[in-house]
Amino acid sequence: MTEAQHRTALEVQETDSNPVGEFDRPQYRLAIAQFDAAAQRLGLDPDLSERFKMPQRALVVNIPVRRDDGRVKIFRGYRVQHDPALGPFKGGIRYHPNVTLGQMTALAMWMTWKCALIGLPFGGAKGGVCCEPKTLSRQELQNLTRRYTAEIFPVIGPEKDILAPDVGTNAQTMAWIMDSYSQQVGYSVPEIVTGKPASIGGTMGRSESAALGLVDVILLAMRHLGIPVSGSSVIIYGYGNVGRRVAKKLSAQGIRIVGVADSTGGVYNANGIHLNHLKRYKEKRKTVLGFYGSESMPSDALLKRPCTILIPVALSGAINAENAAILQCRILAEAANGATDLKADPILRAREVFVIPDLLGNAGEVIVSYFEWVQGIQNFLWSKKEIEARLCAMMTTAFEQVLAQSLSCDVGMRMAALMIGIERLSKAHRARALFP
Repeated sequence: MTEAQHRTALEVQETDSNPVGEFDRPQYRLAIAQFDAAAQRLGLDPDLSERFKMPQRALVVNIPVRRDDGRVKIFRGYRVQHDPALGPFKGGIRYHPNVTLGQMTALAMWMTWKCALIGLPFGGAKGGVCCEPKTLSRQELQNLTRRYTAEIFPVIGPEKDILAPDVGTNAQTMAWIMDSYSQQVGYSVPEIVTGKPASIGGTMGRSESAALGLVDVILLAMRHLGIPVSGSSVIIYGYGNVGRRVAKKLSAQGIRIVGVADSTGGVYNANGIHLNHLKRYKEKRKTVLGFYGSESMPSDALLKRPCTILIPVALSGAINAENAAILQCRILAEAANGATDLKADPILRAREVFVIPDLLGNAGEVIVSYFEWVQGIQNFLWSKKEIEARLCAMMTTAFEQVLAQSLSCDVGMRMAALMIGIERLSKAHRARALFP
């Protein structure tokens, strides 16, 4: 191949609308497919469409960490910043073996649409380290976190990019990040992260925000569909921190928990599962399998069992074209990002399964993260009651807007949420114009 032919081939590859290289991962392909469908419905300007498909910035870093045995291991880390038209970047930090650039880009893109949908002054971002945190000691995790923070330091800041916990990270991780960043600038900067401990500026209600926001919209959906709370049932597909809190809050509303699944498998009991007993059982056995009075099964088999509400809380891709045809739920409430494959959406709609999309279902966490960021900037703390009331109001407004868009345009709730978020970002870009 001549140099001219090689250059032409590269130009074709770089302008091709299909993802290439390290971006080519299932989550990114799903995010692009969703975006393309919504952009077509909106008649989006092609120039904007191409800009929205790729992040403004994607940083890849190598992180040397000294292990407890004295060896040095290199971990790969990322920070992807999608679009800043609405404000500073915002997004979580994930520690997981499946972390890739493509996955981080998809999650950053979804965060952009989510913030625009809810009305938050943020652009989407996502970061992570490819590692298995369960195999690292506390000291190794701290070393990893502090070095990762130092590597991405040039692109983060309370007015540039605010970090938060995600899969494999927690409040302690955020405390290490906050301290590492503060050491670099020479003074305490609590607003560089959200989801940190209350003792260093964390907000009330942050740990329950994802569950509370999801329960708010589930109850609104049930009211819209005329489904009574009494006699309703739910399956939690992903019984981690968020799943447990969602189950507890729905149970407090009088909804029966009939099935739960964790990484080891699932259990089902049509008469209901006693959550306190399950908690003690899992703490002792490290699994839900074999829980007393329940039928144990592979996690995927639990998706076929009847319930009023099915909540995928685990990692993405739980609902696909194959199992969408056999789900026995009335409401699919997505807590996980990318929980449903694009091919499954028309199947679910044809079967009249009401979908609460991830952009709406898991928005409670970023809403309360926004509250924490605002409190940090103002140095003024709000009460838990005030935070929960503000969260409920924003979730209610967003649900009503998405539902109205769905009904007026005759599209599913996911498409409606995407259309609202993308259109709002498009208006911001048109107002700001192109620099230079």
